[in-house]
Amino acid sequence: MVEEVILGPFKQLLTMEGMRSCGPLSDHELPIIQNAGIHIHQGYIQHVGPFDALRKKTIPIQEIEYSAVGLPGLIDAHTHLCWAGSRANEYALRLSGASYQSIAEKGGGILNTVRMTRQASLEELVSLMEKRCGSLLNQGVTTCEVKSGYGLTLEDELKILHAIQVTREKQKIDLIPTCLTAHTKPPEFDTNSLYLEYIATHLLPIVRAKKLANRIDIFVDKEAFSLKEARNYLQKAKEIGFQLTAHADQFSRGGSSLAAELGAVSADHLEASTAEDWEQLKNAKVIPVVLPGASLGLGIPYAPARRMLDQGLPVAIASDWNPGSAPMGYLLLQAAIMGATEKLTMAETFAAITFRAAKALRLEDRGILKPGFRADCVIYPCDDYREILYAQGALLPKMTLTAKQWKMDA
Repeated sequence: MVEEVILGPFKQLLTMEGMRSCGPLSDHELPIIQNAGIHIHQGYIQHVGPFDALRKKTIPIQEIEYSAVGLPGLIDAHTHLCWAGSRANEYALRLSGASYQSIAEKGGGILNTVRMTRQASLEELVSLMEKRCGSLLNQGVTTCEVKSGYGLTLEDELKILHAIQVTREKQKIDLIPTCLTAHTKPPEFDTNSLYLEYIATHLLPIVRAKKLANRIDIFVDKEAFSLKEARNYLQKAKEIGFQLTAHADQFSRGGSSLAAELGAVSADHLEASTAEDWEQLKNAKVIPVVLPGASLGLGIPYAPARRMLDQGLPVAIASDWNPGSAPMGYLLLQAAIMGATEKLTMAETFAAITFRAAKALRLEDRGILKPGFRADCVIYPCDDYREILYAQGALLPKMTLTAKQWKMDA
């Protein structure tokens, strides 16, 4: 394992340092260092600057022998990475005209995945997650948020959270766990309120005590939990000490307003939100996380990211990788396509999957290539950063570097 190295030269290095955290961004604002290098020590960046100056240090050099563009490791701030089974049959039904809601009403949707995930062992879930983590690293993702929510019993939710913990310890990618036990009501409970009261009383204290997650999520919508139900649950979670986030405004409004009211870290989805909702998020400093993968999977309009940015919001983009509505799981491809549709600048798109995504997870040590930050870096085989989004996901990284591994994977 290499503990200290000078990495370079990069034809271009997009550090993302000094960029505005909110609102629109011009490509002229991108901080680009030409012919750059990075000094890394024990997984953290010591210095970033011209390669010719850095190589004079008496430190081993890991030379990049091709024209390369580097940027911070990508951050996927919203996924459901831990599940078993497939819902390819439901995708075929949606292509034939069935709606997501109608499939769920007939016992499909989330509860279909719940049945298959309950049947899987801890070891099987870890194995499935390890394969998905490998795919993420190959795409340049170095930090990934992962939700529970496909167990919906105390035992099965703890199994999922343990699987995330085990996988995090084994993998080079950094996984950020979120407890989404309030995903939907399981069949074992008669009402939403009884279910939420049960998990708030019995599950959340265990999750907190065992440090399995410090983030709580809930699906706020007509098909899941009402505003009143969600408010009571989130208030209890906040009192226990959890950070809050919410699935908000995917099919109907209200969730983003609640997220702003309770001071959530982020509000995710926002396909149905309006300028009034965005102003509340802005005033409450809630990060909007848009999920183009769900729009692609369901065939619905994207969240209006352009208008959110123009209203001064710090928009982050995440993949929503899950077995139902967003089965693709390819962050860069989704961000590139959404950027083309919503007319996002390249600077806005890169910001949304690096340092702005880090803020959506309250991570202060990544998303920027600067001294003191994690040495998470993705390296593309090209000589112009614009080629990355121009290829719309077809240009794969040559190497992905993470703070955990302190070395590169070819």
